[in-house]
Amino acid sequence: MIASVEGKVGAVTPDSVVIEVGGIGYRVFAAPAILVTAHPNAVIKLFTHHLVREDQQALYGFRTPEDLGFFNLLLTVTGVGPKVALAIVGSRPTPDLQLAIMQQDQAVLVSIPGIGKKLADRIIFELKEKVSAAGTAAAAALDGGTPRSATATETEVIAALQALGYSLSEAREASRIALADQTIGGTLEDRVKAALRSLLRD
Repeated sequence: MIASVEGKVGAVTPDSVVIEVGGIGYRVFAAPAILVTAHPNAVIKLFTHHLVREDQQALYGFRTPEDLGFFNLLLTVTGVGPKVALAIVGSRPTPDLQLAIMQQDQAVLVSIPGIGKKLADRIIFELKEKVSAAGTAAAAALDGGTPRSATATETEVIAALQALGYSLSEAREASRIALADQTIGGTLEDRVKAALRSLLRD
């Protein structure tokens, strides 16, 4: 599997960039925000999702591992394919999208071309469930099956953020900020929202 591609820009098309590495040109599908900054002969590095099917192989590229992680998470939603997931990730900063999902802000997703109300609702429902499940599983592992506290722990928040595609170090820092804020609620959802807001400010 191809995890990342770094090399010179050989060509740019409306939906992809060709990155030349060791005499081989890799066509990588990417969001418009990446394509407009890709200039011929400039060096570029993209973290990639390598799609392999019986009838097709394709690379989808992203600036950060977090964008790639969120793209991979979106692919787990029923009815979301690579093109739709790429359109979502490329529409605005990843923490902004994740915060919209946690806040069940359907309008943000519907504003993205190709996303209707039914699909937006499915994305919100399925991803909120996955984030919550990650936090719950982390709490259960930590507590050894003892009853959960109503206040989210750092372990739960970190696990929830990792489920959204963040690295352990980023999740730790964002959860630390969220847990230090005494003005917000103590539930897992409240803490994850606060953590996403802190990531959006970075």
